[in-house]
This record gives sequence, C-alpha cells and structure tokens, in this order.
Amino acid sequence: MAPIPPPKVTPHKAAQARRHFLRSLIGGGALLAAGGAAWLPLAQAGTVRLRPPGALEEDDFLSSCIKCGQCVQVCPVSALKLADLDDGYGVGTPFIEARAQACDFSCDAVQCILACPTGALTYTKPAHLATRAAMRMASAPILLAKEKDPEPSLNLKERIGVARLARPDLCLARQGKGWKGAARGSGYDGHLRFMDVDRWRPIPLNDHPFDVPVCDLCVRTCPIKGAISLELLPDGNKTPVVHEACVGCGVCEMACPTEPAAIVIDPRRGWEA
Repeated sequence: MAPIPPPKVTPHKAAQARRHFLRSLIGGGALLAAGGAAWLPLAQAGTVRLRPPGALEEDDFLSSCIKCGQCVQVCPVSALKLADLDDGYGVGTPFIEARAQACDFSCDAVQCILACPTGALTYTKPAHLATRAAMRMASAPILLAKEKDPEPSLNLKERIGVARLARPDLCLARQGKGWKGAARGSGYDGHLRFMDVDRWRPIPLNDHPFDVPVCDLCVRTCPIKGAISLELLPDGNKTPVVHEACVGCGVCEMACPTEPAAIVIDPRRGWEA
C-alpha cells in the first residue's frame, strides 16, 4: 500500500503558522520575564529601612506588621511611608526616610505605637522576642519639649538607629562656618516642632530660619536631651558628637544644611561605645 502523502501546505497556511509560532514565542518570553520580575523585589529586599519607634527586630517586625497603615495615618508630621515593591517581603510596611521627613516626636506619646494593632510597634517587647543589647536605651530618653513636665521622658526602651557624621569634610562646623537662612533648599517641605513657636504644632522647617556664627543645626534641632553636642577640635573648630542618648529619630539628618547631609542616621544600628 502506497504511503499517504502529507497534506499540501499553502503559502497562506504557512504564513499563519509562522505568525502563531512567533506569538507563542513572544508570549512565552513575556511570561518568563514576568516570572523573573517577580523575584526582583526579593533580590532588592536588602535595603535597610529606618522603622518607626518601638519597632520589633526586623524579622519579627515583618512577621507581625499587617500593613494596615494606621501608624502612617496618625503621624503628625507624615514621617512614615509605606514601602513599595522594591522592598520584597517588606512591601507595604512603614518606614522613615529621615532626610525627607524625620520623626520629631511631635505627638509626644508616639502615636504610631498606640495605633499599631498587632504589637509590631510596641513600648514593651514580649520576653520571648529577641532584643539586641546595643539597641536598648541605657535610660529613658528625655524629650526636650516635655523637659519641664512631670513625666519628661519618652516611654521607649530601644533606639531605631544611631546618628553618624558620615561626611565630616562637608560639616560646616568643622570648617568653622556658620549658617544663615532656611536650613534646606527652596521647595523642601519637611516639618519640625519648635518650642519657641508652638509646642504642639509642627511648622515647615524652612519657615524657621537660622543665623548662627558656627553651624549647630543638628544640635539645636535635636528633640532628645543629651543626644548630640558640638565639641572643640584640636584645630579650634568644632564637630558634632553623638551620644548614647541618641534614639535615631533622624532630625539631625533632616536639618543638616549641606547637600548631601553631613550627618546621617544608620537605621537599626545599635550603640557602640
């Protein structure tokens, strides 16, 4: 019996087949690309974020935070933001970008902690959860805005980071220079509470100009007593010195007039004597 010849493929059907193959190839490539893109946030999730006051250690924080955003809603200076896809498993969790807007404790009671429904932000960490010794505060931080109150301290047991003079060559105090005018450039809209204006109402940082012979903005804007001071150098100039009382709020980084900031916050870094 003679073999049956294959059906004859017309030029039209051959063209259709080629188009179908190309569509399938492109579609498959798109799926692979999408699948690969899904892993990109995980690969980029190594960004160390400055978490709100009272945050648990990072693994515990990510496990406990339900990404409800209530802490963001109650912050009086809008210091808290929600992380995007680049944070991988941390997407939707709150963090502080200190240079843009620091936590200046305008709420006094630290409302983000009070608003948290899960304990991801807490005054008192459960005994079974880990705590790095370097994160613990040696004593309750004293809030300068409450210094004359019967209870002047913040009920914080752990810091969220530590300030560091990252760019000493840019520091104006180290150069013997002062500062006159707004702390930051035009268009900057960060807010800060100033006691000589209103204890309860933060105002735009740039609405409170400075005029100092030696720049000490990081010292004079810091909301925590004894956290930072300006000390003499051998050459006769001065330099900011960070002390153990620092909680890592980021006000010094926000107020620093140099660009980029000479002093920054190292998120989730403990105190090292």
